[in-house]
Amino acid sequence: MIGAIIGDIVGSIYEFNNHKTKEFDLFIKESTFTDDTVKTVAVADFILDEHGNPGQPRLISYLHKWYKLYPNESYGAKFTQWIKNFDKIHYVDFEPYNSYGNGSAMRISPVADSISSMKACLENAKFVTEVSHNHIEGVKGAQATASMIVLARDEKDKEELLNYIVNKFGYDLSSTVNELREVYEYNETCQRTVPEAMICFIESTDFEDAIRNAVSIGGDSDTLACITGSIAEAYYQEIPEWIIEETVKRLPANIKRVLFNFYEEVQSQYPKIAELIFKYTL
Repeated sequence: MIGAIIGDIVGSIYEFNNHKTKEFDLFIKESTFTDDTVKTVAVADFILDEHGNPGQPRLISYLHKWYKLYPNESYGAKFTQWIKNFDKIHYVDFEPYNSYGNGSAMRISPVADSISSMKACLENAKFVTEVSHNHIEGVKGAQATASMIVLARDEKDKEELLNYIVNKFGYDLSSTVNELREVYEYNETCQRTVPEAMICFIESTDFEDAIRNAVSIGGDSDTLACITGSIAEAYYQEIPEWIIEETVKRLPANIKRVLFNFYEEVQSQYPKIAELIFKYTL
C-alpha cells in the first residue's frame, strides 16, 4: 500500500508535465498525494472495518466518505459524477458505470497486501472493482495487478511473474522501458497503463528504480507510478527509509492513522516496511 502512495506522490507533479528521463527529484515542495492515494486509503479503511457489513454498498460508502474528506484531488470526471450521486440515490440502487479506467488497478493494492491466497485475491479484487469499474477490462486490470502483488511477495524470478501475467491475462509485456519512453502517450485505460506499469517493475533493480522507470515513460505518471510502486513494494520488501519519511510527512493525520492500522494487520507480509511505517506515523 505504501508503495502505491509513494508512486502517487512522486508522480503527481509529472502527470501533466512528463519527464522522460530517470534523472529527477523524487520529491519537491509541490509533491503531493492525489485521488490515487485517497481511493487506496478508502479501500484499506473498508478492509480494516471487520465489524461492518462486508457488502459492496458499504465499500461505496467508504469511497464516498474519503471523497468528501478530500474532494479536490483531481478525480476523473466519471468517478466524480458517480460518487456524487451517492447523496441522491439509495445505496441499494447504486450502479457501477462500466469503466475500464486505470483507477481500478491504482486502488487495489490493499486487497492484495492483506491476503495470500490467489483464489481469494482474484475474487476480492473483482468484488472491490465491480462497484464502479465493472467493464471486463477494468476488472482484468485490477485482478492482474493484485495477483502480481501476491505472487511477487514469494516468487523472485521475474520471468515467472511475467509469464504468469501474459498467460493468465493476455497482456503484452514485450516492450522495454526505453521503447516506451519513445512512444508512450497519456492514457487512462487499464489496457494502456497496467502492462506499462508492470514492464517498469520488471526492468527495475530496486524499489526506487521502479518508480523512476514509471515516471520516465510519461503518460499518467502518478497512476503509473502508483501501480508500479504497489508491485515493487511486494517484490523488493524494502523501501529506503528516507523515501518513507518524505512520503509520510506529506500525509494528513487521518490517512496516517489508516496506514498505521493497515500495516499492523499486514506486518507479517511486510516486516521491514511495517517497522518504518510505525516509526514515522506514530
